[in-house]
Amino acid sequence: MSALFIGHGNPMNAIEKNEFTDSLDRVGKTLTKPKAILVISAHWVTPYSAVALHSEDNILYDMYGFPKALYDVKYQVKNADFLIPELKRLIPSLRVESRDLDHGVWSVLLHLFPKMDIPVIQLSIDATLSMREHFELGRKLAVLRESDVMIIASGNVTHNLREAVLWDKDAPIAEWAEEFDGFIKDALLAREYDTLIEFEKKQRYAHLAHPTTEHYIPLLYIAGAMQRGDESSFIYEGIEHGNLSMRSWMVY
Repeated sequence: MSALFIGHGNPMNAIEKNEFTDSLDRVGKTLTKPKAILVISAHWVTPYSAVALHSEDNILYDMYGFPKALYDVKYQVKNADFLIPELKRLIPSLRVESRDLDHGVWSVLLHLFPKMDIPVIQLSIDATLSMREHFELGRKLAVLRESDVMIIASGNVTHNLREAVLWDKDAPIAEWAEEFDGFIKDALLAREYDTLIEFEKKQRYAHLAHPTTEHYIPLLYIAGAMQRGDESSFIYEGIEHGNLSMRSWMVY
């Protein structure tokens, strides 16, 4: 089963039609339908590892100041709670909590799987883990792919909203963002996992690209889930709002 990292970007992508969302729509039509989806989003960080049982009627509108149409969005899917025993085997300290799917999840799934017919379960980002431990956890989770479970991670290759030109999607691209995005692209193509793990030491603009790391960490899960013999490709490449990389990557 495929594994995907999606640069989700502006929450308005949930309801807008543009080159990025068109790319997700196209890819979604080519994907083999999984029996379940495990998703890791930048928007759920905890001081431990947890999975969430979500309401099947509601989603979490964890963003503010957007048009009403975005808050009218629905994404109603069943819980993939049947994965919990296997997840607890892989992560013995795993907690189970109640929490609805956040916009890092539903804004992506709306395009990939608009029929809302695949059970979903969300795994938190454990803030106590190192970058290498996140990568190694991705390696453990890779076994789920052999049981027709798709792993989707949602974040961004660059994420510094303080420096972004939020009112102009087509603002000139900052040199540092272009360099960092290219650095990650090259590391992914070369399967240089240590480079990805140690990005803060190896790239001069790392702390500008990620003042905090929650939008970067999801990428490490998909890199970790990549197995020998897998191929990969970029679903989408582009930088918006001056420095927000929308690079999205699929392993298959």
